Amino acid sequence: MGINGVLRPGHAQIRVLNLEEDAKFYREVLGLEEVGRDAQDRVYFKAWDERDHHSVIIRQADKAGLDFFGFKVSDNATLNKLEADLNAYGVKTERVPAGELLATGERVRFTVPTGHVIELYAEKKDVGNGLSYSNPAPWPAQAEKGIAPTRMDHALLGGGDLDGSRDIFINVLGFYLTEEVVAEDGKTQIAVWLSCSNKTHDIAFVRAPEDGKLHHVSYWIDTWEKVLRAADLMSMNHVPVDIGPTRHGITRGATIYAFDRSGNRFETFAGGYISYPDMHKLTWPIEHLPEGLDYAQRKLHETFLTVFS
Repeated sequence: MGINGVLRPGHAQIRVLNLEEDAKFYREVLGLEEVGRDAQDRVYFKAWDERDHHSVIIRQADKAGLDFFGFKVSDNATLNKLEADLNAYGVKTERVPAGELLATGERVRFTVPTGHVIELYAEKKDVGNGLSYSNPAPWPAQAEKGIAPTRMDHALLGGGDLDGSRDIFINVLGFYLTEEVVAEDGKTQIAVWLSCSNKTHDIAFVRAPEDGKLHHVSYWIDTWEKVLRAADLMSMNHVPVDIGPTRHGITRGATIYAFDRSGNRFETFAGGYISYPDMHKLTWPIEHLPEGLDYAQRKLHETFLTVFS
């Protein structure tokens, strides 16, 4: 795990209903940098402090949602090992050739029991963050455009067989459980937060009536003050806000949830705590989900529990 295995979330390919309208939203409101387009009419973006070529890809479709979510691994030997481990665990994989995504090497693709397509890859072009690798400034001038997150941080995915997807991430990919929401029986997990790093989570799953659903893709911003700035920018640009600004009890993160022009939920996220694999997981009984979600109001938000793309 960690630097010896899966490093971090690397990319999300998101379906949108109007390519140019959403491309403008991701550039000008969310404040990502457009870095390329390909022959499949996909548009590629990166957050300002990401050094790899892209982290978000959008394509036009008849239905919003998530095509796949990818993780970068430490090297090609690790990619080969994890593919063999997945196969030994009974997970069917396929190889996607290098170059099928711009500036990206060969990818290992598989579907987890919640119906989500997950990818692993080892190589993506380093394009830098606009700063020198020698004596760099703390931030480039273009970092102030829009909300301007520093990175794509994680995703929350919804589907039926949460247990099966959780087990693949823990038993094969080396993730560990940081937090959980459990049902009235005290055992059945309603949602889980999983980390491959020192973050509170790099991916999360929630039980949902339909498989393959996207709850949100999250973007990291540095401070609570910038969360409030993001709220101002959302209002200025008539962005539909679902929840926030507030703090989660779960993960302790400061947050706003809102929707892109096609109805895909996204999060602007700051804070949280440093996590380690030897730390005891945190459990939220279902009756305490209101403060787990919105600690300030201790309130369940109906759309947060029911709206997916």
